[in-house]
Amino acid sequence: MGEHLLGSLAVLLVAGGTLIAAALGLRRARTTGDFYVASRLVSPRWNAAAISGEYLSAASYLGIAGLILAFGADMLWYPVGYTAGYLILLAVVSAPLRRSGAYTLPDFAEIRLGRGPIRIVSSVLVVVIGVLYLVPQLQGAGLTLATQTGAPRWLGGLVVCAVVLVVAAIGGMRSITFAQGVQFWLKFLALLLPALVLLGVWHRHDDHLAPGHPRAVAAATVTLDRDTTVEVPAAQTLRIDGTVDGRAVHGPVPLAAGSHRIGEGSAVTLEPGDVVPVAAPLPSQSNENWLRPLGSGQPHPLYASLSLILAICLGTMGLPHVLVRFYTNPDGRDARRTTVVVIAMLSAFYLLPTVFAVFGRRFLPELLLGGDTDATVLRLPERMLPGLPGQLLGALVTAGAFAAFLSTASGLTVSVAGVLSQDVLGRIRPGRRGSRVRRSGRIRAFRLAVAVAIVVPYLLSLAGQRLGLAAVVALAFAVAAATFCPLLVLGVWWRGLTAPGALAGLAVGGSTATAAVVATLAGADPGGWAGALLAQPAAWAVPLATAVMVAVSLSTCGAVPRDIGRIMIRLHAPESLRSELADLDRSSR
Repeated sequence: MGEHLLGSLAVLLVAGGTLIAAALGLRRARTTGDFYVASRLVSPRWNAAAISGEYLSAASYLGIAGLILAFGADMLWYPVGYTAGYLILLAVVSAPLRRSGAYTLPDFAEIRLGRGPIRIVSSVLVVVIGVLYLVPQLQGAGLTLATQTGAPRWLGGLVVCAVVLVVAAIGGMRSITFAQGVQFWLKFLALLLPALVLLGVWHRHDDHLAPGHPRAVAAATVTLDRDTTVEVPAAQTLRIDGTVDGRAVHGPVPLAAGSHRIGEGSAVTLEPGDVVPVAAPLPSQSNENWLRPLGSGQPHPLYASLSLILAICLGTMGLPHVLVRFYTNPDGRDARRTTVVVIAMLSAFYLLPTVFAVFGRRFLPELLLGGDTDATVLRLPERMLPGLPGQLLGALVTAGAFAAFLSTASGLTVSVAGVLSQDVLGRIRPGRRGSRVRRSGRIRAFRLAVAVAIVVPYLLSLAGQRLGLAAVVALAFAVAAATFCPLLVLGVWWRGLTAPGALAGLAVGGSTATAAVVATLAGADPGGWAGALLAQPAAWAVPLATAVMVAVSLSTCGAVPRDIGRIMIRLHAPESLRSELADLDRSSR
């Protein structure tokens, strides 16, 4: 009961603090620029904290530790890729995007390629990527609240929706910028302090991973919430109350090595020293293979790793909630400075989930039986440090987890709402500065779009299949890499890109990558190479989309915008020359 009370208090404090930050932003959020890009007045260091706050999502806070616990060394590419993606962003598109003057990705597409279907297609893709990214945030919130307070899973996502709805609708980007900056430091400290304490506990006991398969270190009862196929690494007898392979059992059950089907609601009791059965599709691997690169047990692990790296590194530049942040900087130089600080912050943060994953493999192997490896960070403090100290650390990581859900969900919601309010609820056009009616209409459209952008993913999170948080987010990265990455790179650096070429590339990359993602989320697994290509589509979808964009653009070279020279100068010329270029442009007319 004590740990439930502390967990509930942690959630209330984070939610309340976020609402207070929104109220502070309300006093200054009055214009359209405040709602969409915080009037482009955010300093590099504060903007970097806000970017890191919304980028470090449920996948980073909970999912990475869970994936490493289950699959091993191969999953270290997740934190490496998340950080390296910003390095590519810094080198390729950060400053030109800021100079473009756009509010959203569809705005950039229109500025670069002109009005027409390209904006509509870009808007659809922003919504698709945003929804794919929001669903695991809401599922992670449900997992956290259920684990730490015993509440039903649907309640966690509902809490996040309510807070995000208030925060984003009240003050838009200006309101959430301050909140996200604070939430980054909360998330960082919420992992750093427990990690340091647990390192001390581990060092004092000199525990280590034993050879062979993971064994339980403490008595634990795992109740399965669905029919589960498990792989038993070695013949043994376990106490099971429920059904095994279609027959009712109660008490000690001898299990032969191999696959067994355990029914929904069955309770499996593990005693210290028992070899832990592993739920499919998690790999049943020894600790030696867990530590070995390409020993994850995935089909074609080399291809899977390379495709994952490509998806995350290139997908970062196509995430709508990341790119909109560069529009909040005063100029292109500050956009580059922001990216450098972000890389430093992410590098420090991503050391911590790896520590939790290693300790989880040693002290919480029973999570492999239920498949709830995403709960590693939440449950580890109380397992390694029983009593009140462990409960306090558990409340701290719970607070950090909800900060992760709220910050990422806020950024995504604002990005998706910005697109919906402009392209679905009515195209926003610049009005006269003194037009209060036009300004209030824009803000009303934005607030309505916020409600749609958060409620729809919440409903999908209730109906969706429960998968690893980081794995689902990686699929959103794959769609972003196969669509906006080639659009941005070619749009910024190649004069020859045309609207027909961009449309063809977006259609091919978006349709193929999204189809692969939907099939994966639906549980399709044909096995072999077909299964590997379906589960990790970036390695083939990104080159395909890029090749189509280039080929169609070359065949429609007459469709290159007439003012391409002016557009390219606008993207690449320093801001210090902006006034001179504007005078030159007016004189040429």
